[in-house]
Amino acid sequence: MKRQYTHKQLATLDHQVLWHPFTQMKEWVEEDPIIIERGKGSYLIDTQGRRYMDGTSSIWVNIHGHQHPKIDKAIRRQLKHVAHTTMLGLSNPPAIQLAKKLIDLSPPGLSRVFYSDDGSTAVEVALKMAIQYWAQVKPAQPQKRTFIHLSQAYHGDTVGGMSLSGVELFHKPFYAVLFQAHEVPSPHCYRCPLELTYPSCQIDCLSPLEDLLRRNHEEIAGIIIEPMVQAVAGIIPSPSGYLKRIRGLCTKFNVLLIADEVATGFGRTGRMFACEHEDVTPDLMAISKGLTGGYMPLAATLTNEKIYQAFLGDYHEWKTFFHGHSYTGNPLGCAAALANLEIFEEEHVLGKLKKKIKLLSALLKDMKKEALIGDIRQCGFMVGIELVKDTKTKNPFPLTERMGYRVAKECQKRGLLIRPIGNVLVLLPPFSVTTKELKEMVKILQRSIREIH
Repeated sequence: MKRQYTHKQLATLDHQVLWHPFTQMKEWVEEDPIIIERGKGSYLIDTQGRRYMDGTSSIWVNIHGHQHPKIDKAIRRQLKHVAHTTMLGLSNPPAIQLAKKLIDLSPPGLSRVFYSDDGSTAVEVALKMAIQYWAQVKPAQPQKRTFIHLSQAYHGDTVGGMSLSGVELFHKPFYAVLFQAHEVPSPHCYRCPLELTYPSCQIDCLSPLEDLLRRNHEEIAGIIIEPMVQAVAGIIPSPSGYLKRIRGLCTKFNVLLIADEVATGFGRTGRMFACEHEDVTPDLMAISKGLTGGYMPLAATLTNEKIYQAFLGDYHEWKTFFHGHSYTGNPLGCAAALANLEIFEEEHVLGKLKKKIKLLSALLKDMKKEALIGDIRQCGFMVGIELVKDTKTKNPFPLTERMGYRVAKECQKRGLLIRPIGNVLVLLPPFSVTTKELKEMVKILQRSIREIH
């Protein structure tokens, strides 16, 4: 297909009409932008024909590489039937089949699927379900309407998601519209808030949470966590047993456990869902990102039968969950998601991923000697490399020095696209990456860090 505009024309138009997310536009308009035109496998190709390895899976959504024939075919097949139809009072085959498939794959006990559009809305749905559940369950406990979150949490950019996030830089301008929530320390072993060492600490960072629940459980609707690894916080893995103990505390004090598996779901940690690592079933689970293999916007909130039953009643009782989205259960998105899950089965993705996870661990081990690298954190196929000013004191670079950004720009010159989080370089390749490509990604990262140093 012949392109309508040249790269230069597209760049000029971009600067004139677009507003990019999480981007300082004053700087953006001074740059010649990378404009991605095509993708194939682990690579993205821009409008000038330059090829880049997709080191962050297009912000953590692309699972099986770009242009996977099975997902391409599923979308084309669905287009022969219908592209979209509402789920308000109607249903559609792909949405029904996908819901059944998700329940079969999810931690045991989750039995109902509510569709939405993206990770933030999946979390918002979970919060609203939790509040309405406590108001309608028998006996009703309407006073249970506050939440607990971890200090470095990120749960999206909607008002509810921001209210339960700990990344101050992102939500500080919006304090006026956020609701109050309880915050407890994150389990950050590299920068332990209690200045203890794992495992001798016995995960003592859970003590503040237990104390808070003991005092205030009667008013707390739920605790929300990113199971096994806090992603936007800088790929911070939780210590072994942490998730299991949180599940135990929620059960003991009668609060709901909300698992935000938006970033960790669909194999990113080496299991289909991160909760599986410690045999934990949450009460509510938010999923998105990898759900459609990086093809279509789609999200879902899964819950159990007990919560679902609290919303059943006669029409005049108004127990309905009054929440919905125009594109809820979109047939194209659900068709893509079904194909995505079929690829996991047919290509034995998780089994093959184990070898790549081991290879990645070995490659990263060699990098730990590099100057500037304070910590390398890995959970499955999720990697965070923290750059520090002094490796002995762990003294961080001021964010104004933009060390992560500078290394990312150097990687870009060498053909690798990554998106750092402050001083943390994030590597999340698609599962389809070959061993050769994986080695090349790590090599580029290593050389780029040396170049900046």
